Parts: sequence; C-alpha cells; structure tokens
Amino acid sequence: MKKKILITRKPPKHVLEMLKDEFEVDIWDSEEQQIPRKILLDKIEDSDGLLCLLTENIDHEVLEKGKNLKIISNLAVGYNNIDIKAASLRGIIVTNTPGVLTETTADLTFALMMATSRRLIEASNVLREGKWHTWSPMFLTGMDIHSKTLGIIGLGEIGAAVARRAKGFGMNLLYYNRTPKPSLEKELDIKFVSKETLLENSDFVCILTPLTKETINLITLKELKLMKKTAVLINTSRGGIVNEQDLFEALSNGEIWAAGLDVFGQEPVPVDHPLLNLSNVVALPHIGSASIQTRTKMWELAAQNLHLGLTGKVPPNIVPDQLNK
Repeated sequence: MKKKILITRKPPKHVLEMLKDEFEVDIWDSEEQQIPRKILLDKIEDSDGLLCLLTENIDHEVLEKGKNLKIISNLAVGYNNIDIKAASLRGIIVTNTPGVLTETTADLTFALMMATSRRLIEASNVLREGKWHTWSPMFLTGMDIHSKTLGIIGLGEIGAAVARRAKGFGMNLLYYNRTPKPSLEKELDIKFVSKETLLENSDFVCILTPLTKETINLITLKELKLMKKTAVLINTSRGGIVNEQDLFEALSNGEIWAAGLDVFGQEPVPVDHPLLNLSNVVALPHIGSASIQTRTKMWELAAQNLHLGLTGKVPPNIVPDQLNK
C-alpha cells in the first residue's frame, strides 16, 4: 500500500507528478489560500509525510494528531513554524530548503536597501499621483549606498551573499554573529564587531539572522537609538526579530532615517498596520525568494526531501536543530 502524503499548497504540476508515482497524494488545491486549521488537523491523522509552508503552525496539537508522521518537509529555509523539539521526541524528521534561495534572497535584500535609501517607491507614487511639478535640487533626495558602511546581523549564507554584492558598491563591511567566521572575514574583508558597535557605526543595518528564542526582539528601541539618525534598517529575515512598535516610534521620531521590510510579526500584515502609514518605510509581502526559478527549485527540493525520508533514505537537508542534538 502506498504511503500517504499531505501537501498544504498547490505545487507545480511536475512536482506533483513526481510524487504521485510513488505516494498517495492529498493536496490543499490552492496557490494563494492557506489550508484551514481544521482541515489540516483532519488530514494529518492518516498522513505519513507532510510538505508544508511557513504559514502552517505545526505545533504539539498537529503532531499529536499525526500519529503516522515520519517526515515534515518545510518549503522554506526557516522552520520556526514547526515545534522541532516535539517532532524530534516523536522521531519525525524535519527538513528545509536551504541553499537554493540564497542568491535570490540576497538580490532582494540589496534591492530593498536601494529602494529604501533612494526613496524609489515614494518617488514613483509622486509621479503617478501627478505631484511632480518641477525639477528641484533637493526634491526626493535619498541616501548614498556607495562607500558607506553596511552592518550585517547574521553572517550565514545569505548574509555572505549580501556582503559580496556590497563589495561591488565599495561599501565598508561589519558583521555581528553568534560566532566569528574568520574564513569569511578574510574572503570578504569584513570585520567582526559587537552588536552595539555595528549599530553605532553602520549606515545600513541588514537583519539576516534566523528567528530563535535568542533573536526574538533582538532589535528594540534601545538598539535603534544606538543607530545613526541617517541610518537605514533592512529586514528580510523574520518579523519577530525587530520589535515593530519600537521601530514605528524610532522612525516617527527621527531616531533612524528609514526602514525596508520584507517580513512582519504577523503575516499577512494588516492593512492598518502603523508602519504602513509611514512614508519612510518600504514594505513588501515576504517575497525574498520569489523568483520563478528559485521557488520552483524550492518545491523540487522539498519534494526530494519528502521522498527520501519516506523511502528509508536520509534527506540531505535535515534542519540543524535536529542534527545538533
């Protein structure tokens, strides 16, 4: 009898066909709508494998229902949506999709930094709304990127990829990480400093660290007040790392100059979110890895992880929190 898998969002046709050859596949047949919690709980009961998105909260309740679960394949690099400890106690493998989205997310991070610093969205709106009346020397002036100092919080694969792009703009590089990375320091000419030193000296601060118990509210008003009043904060990692209420206060009071955000604590973000009302905020709907090529590769990798885990093989992308135990 074929093992049964549940996929919580409609996959590309070729990915679905690849899995249907060997497994009984049950999917939530929508590209845009999240699987309702009740349906997830119902369908997980007889599933051997789960391919889910970061939008699904795979907590104790889900794992308790999924008594047959052997593997959870998460279509993301981050996996804070899954109770890893509870899964491990049940012998459930958890995998993610690292590597394939590194360069694409680095592209988006740098694009967001440029759009925010040069006020591109604001300028486009001025043009479209008929508010461009004449050329003026200081009209919509922004901040230079070239030759400025970029501070990267979290020098993982994406952080290193952003640093390589910054070198092409002649930027000075600082980083703060849980542990120093001497080999990258030499390769990228990047300097390891304390979080406080990074915040005080950077013109741009990019948040590229995973969301963990240690990084929740890593950036609060205390940290924001250390930054230059001309500084720009960019977050393409996870929303909970930056305290949004404190960020709103800092941006409103001129503690920092602007922020570019691809992630929020609550997603989808409510349209009445205070940060969306600020002209010095560029906000995106979590599109860091959203290129056709990369999202397709993510689906393929997630399906491969699932397949290997259900056929008695060891998937190559077991999450670090399980490997380190």
